[in-house]
Amino acid sequence: MNDRASAPGGLALVQTLVNTLDIESGADSLDTPEGLARFGLAADEAAGARELRESLRVVCLAHAGHPAHRRVTPLGELLARAPLVVTLDEDGGAARLVPAAGGTSTSPAPGPAAQAPLAHRVAAAIAESLIEGTWPRLKACEAPTCHWVYFDRSPAGRGRWCSMAVCGARAKMRRYRAKRPAAAGDPAGGGAGSRTQSGGLRSPHSEVVQNATGAGPAD
Repeated sequence: MNDRASAPGGLALVQTLVNTLDIESGADSLDTPEGLARFGLAADEAAGARELRESLRVVCLAHAGHPAHRRVTPLGELLARAPLVVTLDEDGGAARLVPAAGGTSTSPAPGPAAQAPLAHRVAAAIAESLIEGTWPRLKACEAPTCHWVYFDRSPAGRGRWCSMAVCGARAKMRRYRAKRPAAAGDPAGGGAGSRTQSGGLRSPHSEVVQNATGAGPAD
């Protein structure tokens, strides 16, 4: 079971997007109409969403000090196509970032921000998290068969796994086995931290943030 709460604020959108792919099982929710609808995407926008997803994963891996899992289009290049503008609330004077109307326009796009293209919503979420100082804490699990994105709430910001009960336990078990002579009949896998659904532990990937158009569940 995933023992980490969802990312705060707009970062829940980024976390949910990257976690649409379960690397271990190969399941991709962007392959389904329901998964696309969660982000307000049409079928012909799925490829672009996947490209953005993997570019975000590379940055989240870098936040945790891990190398890229594959070659991707740099995130900055993708977000350069999603300009933002600052708007001011006429009543309270509060400032916020909203998607531009398109291209290099300095006019805000009409309609609710939730209807803006996905890249614009991601860009706005990242910009706000940079102001709040939370962006560097959105990380990807170091396990190469996982790379699930999580929000690191550890005091020192040194979290390494999406779940201590699964990926963390697996890593500790591997280190333990590497330090002792192989015993006869010692199983090669399984044991504590198995992620199989029938083994008693739920996948840390089974609890996906449902509200992909804004903030996730309350912390």
